Parts: sequence; C-alpha cells; structure tokens
Amino acid sequence: MLYNIVTFGCQMNVHESEKIAGMLENLGYTQTNSKEDADIIVFNTCAIREGAEDRALGNIGNLKKMKRANPNKIIAVAGCMTQQKSVAEKLFKTFPFIDIVIGTHNLYDLPNLINKKLKEQKRSLENKVSGEIIENVPTVRTSGENAWVNIMYGCNNFCSYCIVPYVRGREMSRKKGDILNECKQIINSGKYKQITLLGQNVNSYIDPDNSEYNFANLLSDICKIDGNFNLTFMTSHPKDISDEVIDLISKENKILKELHLPVQSGSNKILKSMNRKYTREHYLDIVQKLKSKVPNIRLTTDIIVGFPGETEDDFDDTCSLIKEVKYDGIFAFMYSKRSGTVAEKMENQVPEDIKNYRVNKVLEIEKQIQNDKK
Repeated sequence: MLYNIVTFGCQMNVHESEKIAGMLENLGYTQTNSKEDADIIVFNTCAIREGAEDRALGNIGNLKKMKRANPNKIIAVAGCMTQQKSVAEKLFKTFPFIDIVIGTHNLYDLPNLINKKLKEQKRSLENKVSGEIIENVPTVRTSGENAWVNIMYGCNNFCSYCIVPYVRGREMSRKKGDILNECKQIINSGKYKQITLLGQNVNSYIDPDNSEYNFANLLSDICKIDGNFNLTFMTSHPKDISDEVIDLISKENKILKELHLPVQSGSNKILKSMNRKYTREHYLDIVQKLKSKVPNIRLTTDIIVGFPGETEDDFDDTCSLIKEVKYDGIFAFMYSKRSGTVAEKMENQVPEDIKNYRVNKVLEIEKQIQNDKK
C-alpha cells in the first residue's frame, strides 16, 4: 500500500505532514511520489491566503479522473482550509470523490477514518471546534538535517487580517518535559544537525505546569542538552520578544544568529488597524537592540501591502522602514480577504493594480539592499 502527501502552506503544515506520514506508515503504507500509484492521497491545505486555497482546490479537482480510474483510491483533505466549517462542508458536497475531510483539531483521528473507509466504505467529515495536544505521534521527518519541534499551537493575537486563531484555535503550550525529551531523542538519533522550534508565536510560550517558565527558559534548557546541534525558532511576534531572548541569541553558541520578525507594515496607522499591538518605533527599538547585541544577526520579515485604508504615505512608511532595517530577506504579500476576519469588512479596500505595484516595489527595494550588501 502506497501513500502520497501534498503539502501547502507554512512550516507548521510541513511538520504536520511529517506526522501524517508517520501515522500512515504505522498503518502499513509506504511513501510514493506518484499520485497515480498511491492508494491514499492526502492534501494538507493552507487557508492563510486566497491563492493557497485556490491552488489546493485546483489540485484536488484534478484528482477526479484518478478516482474514476481507481475507485478504491482514498482521497483525504486536511489542514487549515478544512477547519473552516463552511469550506469543509462545501468540499464534501462539491467533490463527492473525496473520502475524508478532516480539520486541524481532528488530525490524529486520520487512521480511524481510513479504517472506517476501508471497512464500511463510508465517507467522513470531521472538524471539531477545539482540540488537545496529542503527544508521541509517530513522525517521518522529511526536512533533511533539520528537525521541526512544535512547542505550542494556536494563537491569541487576532490580527485583523488573519484567519489563524479561527482555524488553529487558542494558544496551547506543550509541557516543557515533553519538548525537552523530544529534543533529546532528536539529538541522540545522530541524524539531525538543527532543531527548529515551531509556534504561531513562540515568544508567548508558557509551560502549562509552571506559569513562571517561559520561552527564554525553554531555549536555555534546550541549549544545555549535550550534543553538537544548532537551534532556531519561528515565528516571533514583535510585541512579545523579550530582552531575555535577545540576550540568549547573543550569548548561546547553539542558537543561530538569525531571526524572522514579521513587521507587516511600517505605518503606525496600519499597524493599529491590523491589531498588531506595537508601533513602528517599538519595532525599530527591538531591531536596534538585536543589532547592538548580535551585530552579525540575519533579520527577515513579512510585509503585507494593500491592507484596507493603506495610502501612499502609509506605504512610503513601510518602504522607509525596510530601508532603515536593511533586511536580509523579505516575504512580501498582497493583502487578500479572509472570510470571518475583521479586515474582510473594512472600507477603503485597495485596488489590485495598486497592490501589485506596491508588492513589486517592496521586492525591488529588497533586491537593492541585497546588492548593496555584496
């Protein structure tokens, strides 16, 4: 029996696909790169931007002929897209050849739903509203010498453009002991040279058994593990990054001198409208601290252009911030509406042609910065 997994979206989805692979291999399946040969195909979807959803839907639609040619082939769709109740129900109704639609909080029920399909020939739609942290899930790591380690799930920030809190739920941190044990197992295996800690906002990590134990404590304890490895993490919310964490990046040899610190906009007006809970000035203070304590740090960021109400002056503020920080890498996106978010209903939506101009302008500035650094 063969399986094929198609992953869309962020590193969190990549790691969850590794867990899906682990569950499938526990059922006796073996990985294949061929969808035609696969006995089960799993699409692990993303809903952060409209384009990601459209790509997933297009790829899912293309499976209709394969299913017709082999009715016993199981097709499952998981991830953030299917955690949205209306989207999950539409998928289930529109694509009758999909056997399993499963949300982010039900992911660990996938083996049961596969067995149900095999034994009863029944389709399943499962996307409960909230979930719990499941430990000791089998994992087939596919990211080379890097091992992903979730330290927390969900988000409490409710940025006005973002669907994550609705599809990932509220913040839940793993117990420090479970995280440290997983890191020790990874290092002792001898297969991995890097550990990347994952969370929607790693800086807000708190051990559920000890409210005094924070992200800086966790970083420090992981660095104390014997072994030759590098440690990094994503993603950091600027409002929560602490001086303790900055000091650790500076002092701990195992922590890579790099940080992804999404700013999204350089305009205080837009940052407030986005509900980012920091100002341009506060963000630049963090950057100054980082560069003074870690002179060789590599800084990357996310930028959203064309957020509702963004004027040319607001966009100029973003451009000037980029030039001031001199990022080593920028992930630039055009704002897209996400159903159920506050920004969806905001007035003064920016036309597509202006968004397109602005995103290209950001990329031009990034290119110039990289050329100047050579």
